[in-house]
Amino acid sequence: MKFETTPAFDKDVRRLKREQIQQFLDVVKARFIAVCDAYAADSTTPWPQSLRVKSIQGAPGILEMTWSLASPDGRVTFELVTVDGDLRLRWRRFGDRDAFRRR
Repeated sequence: MKFETTPAFDKDVRRLKREQIQQFLDVVKARFIAVCDAYAADSTTPWPQSLRVKSIQGAPGILEMTWSLASPDGRVTFELVTVDGDLRLRWRRFGDRDAFRRR
């Protein structure tokens, strides 16, 4: 599966600490990519409970993944989109719970 980002996600990344970004990348590389590839092959593939993927209330099609509840907590929002017949994952926002509330 291919990944892309929104301008808002890119802006979020620029304001975060290097450690937060590295935590995110570690989780994506270690667990998330394999699940996305499995989902692309079979859309009934469940999200692992450890990644706490859930739908965002009031935002159809937008999902949130929480990989850390420690301070600072790690959260990202994303959506699955089809571009030229290919399923892609679009990263939308990146931060902690407070950052998502302010926006």
